[in-house]
Amino acid sequence: MASKKNVFLSGIVCLFASASFAQVQTGYDVKDSSLIPASRQPQHNEFLNNAYPFPAKPRNQWEIGVKGGISSVAGDVRSVFPTGGFGVHVRKALGYIFSLRAEYTWNRARGLNWSASSGYSRNPVWSNTLGGAYNPATDKVFYNYKTTIQDLSIQGVVTLNNVRFHKAKTGFNLYAFGGIGGSIYDTWVNAKNGATPYTTLFNSTASATYSNRKDVKKILKAGMDKSYETHAETDPLQPKLFGKSFKPSFQLGVGMAFKLSNKFNLAIEERFTAVKTDLLDGQQWQENTYIQGANVGVNVPAQTRDFDSYNFFSVGLNYNLGKKAVEPLWWANPLDYAYNEINAPRHMKLPKPVLDDADGDGVTDQFDHEPNTPAGAPVDTHGVSRDTDGDGVPDIKDKELITPTQCQPVDADGVGKCPPPACCTELAAKMDSMMVKKAGCGIGDLPSVSFTGRSVSLSKDAQAVLAGVAAKMRDNAACKVAVYGYGESSKAAQQLSWDRVNAVIKYLVEKEGISEDRFIFKYGQGEGDSNTVDLKDGTGEEGPNTVPAPHPNLRKKK
Repeated sequence: MASKKNVFLSGIVCLFASASFAQVQTGYDVKDSSLIPASRQPQHNEFLNNAYPFPAKPRNQWEIGVKGGISSVAGDVRSVFPTGGFGVHVRKALGYIFSLRAEYTWNRARGLNWSASSGYSRNPVWSNTLGGAYNPATDKVFYNYKTTIQDLSIQGVVTLNNVRFHKAKTGFNLYAFGGIGGSIYDTWVNAKNGATPYTTLFNSTASATYSNRKDVKKILKAGMDKSYETHAETDPLQPKLFGKSFKPSFQLGVGMAFKLSNKFNLAIEERFTAVKTDLLDGQQWQENTYIQGANVGVNVPAQTRDFDSYNFFSVGLNYNLGKKAVEPLWWANPLDYAYNEINAPRHMKLPKPVLDDADGDGVTDQFDHEPNTPAGAPVDTHGVSRDTDGDGVPDIKDKELITPTQCQPVDADGVGKCPPPACCTELAAKMDSMMVKKAGCGIGDLPSVSFTGRSVSLSKDAQAVLAGVAAKMRDNAACKVAVYGYGESSKAAQQLSWDRVNAVIKYLVEKEGISEDRFIFKYGQGEGDSNTVDLKDGTGEEGPNTVPAPHPNLRKKK
């Protein structure tokens, strides 16, 4: 029987083991107040306020389950496999490791000895109840029984594998349990075929020679009916419940559960139940005990000193019951919160990082390209002192923040020496002429700037051209310059023209130091090359020096 049960157990394990590898780890938010019962809300509030380091235990679900399986009695009569049973339970976690379970089981077990017995004189079922039909001196019997056992118990369950240091969770749960309860049992014996004893069948089977026990059992099963008509021996001093014998019971067992979802799991269990009686199988007398003394040579049965027990191997389906609660705690890893908080802090109070800044310029040392910047000096993003005009003197020491290029190099104070005009008289004459002639200022022809494709960026050549324009504008301080861009055929062309005109003016203002009010902004002009921006003497013209972008959504990115 044991080997058959082991094969059955192995098959069940293989069938459901894959379920444990398909689970996605789940958890709960330790800050969720709806999961905390009212009795633990004070601890939860202290935790949220960082006044207590441990989060409150959440409300967790109950488990209810049903199971079915096979059972057998370990007694004086050999069990017959298989016999069935079922059970129901309700389970509640008291912590992550320990939980309590109340369980009811109903089991049916049968037994049949393959060897004959003759020492049954003190067993009233075989010697007296049948009216002396069986005579121990001449007749053999084959002990058998059918019993029904009902058990109600309370058990403590210890989870063995949910504290995990290298994995958040698993879909497989291993546990052991033990408990106490009460059992009622009702045992019957198949001693007659209707009203006729099995003396002929038993004696002929006992006297025949068979090669193995299977042959004996085969003959007996073929010759015996299924009636179990005779009530087995009971202890007259034993208490009764519902008309059946009652005894306290003790349970031990192990189980493993395979998680199917956050609500359902399959469980496989082996439960051993010890009952303080030797009559689960209806037999409490040892066989063929030889007594020395007055009754020399007489086989007198003696009472055994061992108690019967039964085991129940089952497969069950469990369901987690409850709302606004996490799954039962035996499925949760108690280290989950601590490990997740260490990996990605959400609750712990972390000090503000302190990064060294030796020169106090606002750029930390690991990013500072100039670690000894003078106090109060403005710096760029790399911690280097600003030098707006690029004359080599930092702004903090520069007494002339914007020194024109033609006035460089500069002195130690950042002040340049601009060359005087070739002839003051000639310059004055030109200025007088400019005032008289409103149509022109004497700046002469100015070059054009070219762009490629749809670019709005100034090439190195274009920047060199604009440097020459800036030089002329400095020499002709009274002149204005009109900047023309072409392209009026579409909104995109107009916006591209605007971007290019804006790029030219912006460069002359920001890089060359020309005042913005000396330009006239003209874009989207017709009859011109759309890839060219022309610069012309605009002294006699009227127009704005800045214009809003006509179609900013179509602006070309550099």
